[in-house]
Amino acid sequence: MNSPGFPVVRPRRLRASPALRRLVAETQLHTSQLVLPLFARSGRKLRRPVTAMPGVFQLSPDEILREATKVCELGVPAVLLFGIPDKKDEKASGAYARNGIVQQVTRRLKKELPSLLVITDVCLCEYMAHGHCGIVHGGKILNDPTLKLLARTAASHAEAGADIVAPSDMMDGRVRAIRAELDNEGFFDTPILSYAAKFASAFYGPFREVAESAPSFGDRRSYQMDAANGNEALREVALDIQEGADMVMVKPALAYLDIIRRVKQEFGLPTAAYAVSGEHAMIKAAAANGWIDERAVTLESLLAMRRAGADLLITYAAMDVAKWLKVS
Repeated sequence: MNSPGFPVVRPRRLRASPALRRLVAETQLHTSQLVLPLFARSGRKLRRPVTAMPGVFQLSPDEILREATKVCELGVPAVLLFGIPDKKDEKASGAYARNGIVQQVTRRLKKELPSLLVITDVCLCEYMAHGHCGIVHGGKILNDPTLKLLARTAASHAEAGADIVAPSDMMDGRVRAIRAELDNEGFFDTPILSYAAKFASAFYGPFREVAESAPSFGDRRSYQMDAANGNEALREVALDIQEGADMVMVKPALAYLDIIRRVKQEFGLPTAAYAVSGEHAMIKAAAANGWIDERAVTLESLLAMRRAGADLLITYAAMDVAKWLKVS
């Protein structure tokens, strides 16, 4: 570039006031980009706090409705539902039961808050007695037999009124199986938000407490992605898109901003970033000790995800962020 330098060019001119900085900001945070995860379990007036995730609760359906009403009032457009069943078994039967906890809550939310987008997590780990995301035989997680259960679960969510189904299991071929089952059941217009690049991450630790989904043996490295592999992540995303994914997700977010950027640049689909439980817990813990400013760090983290290319921001801080954005 043959442009003049200092003192003719002074980048600080555009940083002189808050209004001017907002005017020229390249990246924007808006409430319409936020998704709040919620954890449902049976009962009434139940708000069970999660020790490792301050501000996060296991909620009964009536409390979910209360929380979702606040979500709507703040302008947050969507929630992501996880279910915690009363009983678990070797076939994850609670995942696809017509009156399963996610199905119950979805029906209630769509009846009472029809404008709220309900995204349902499609996985089996919370419902399996062993805590893995698929059928287990001889100590191995079986891919192909699991697909039928995942497809059945997604269709049951759609039948209950889910606006979007989001498979998070990382079984090969699950998007194709789910798309075929949805279409076969007449849910042609139900989109799939695929956890397309879901890494086997140490940042998931606190989630295992709230979802009660820790595996009883081994780990999930045989089906979730290796943190070392960026090119493989793009192959995973490409496969899910070929199989019918309408939107894709990178999980976790902050440690994988490079993957978010590459996915958005390569494919251009609506891309979600999931600020996972470990990210949330670290910010909360540091803020509680007075080491950081919770609001400033949370907003900066989400801006980084947006700058990397994320369109949807799945965050446990969604309601706080919506409040902060109203007064900023």
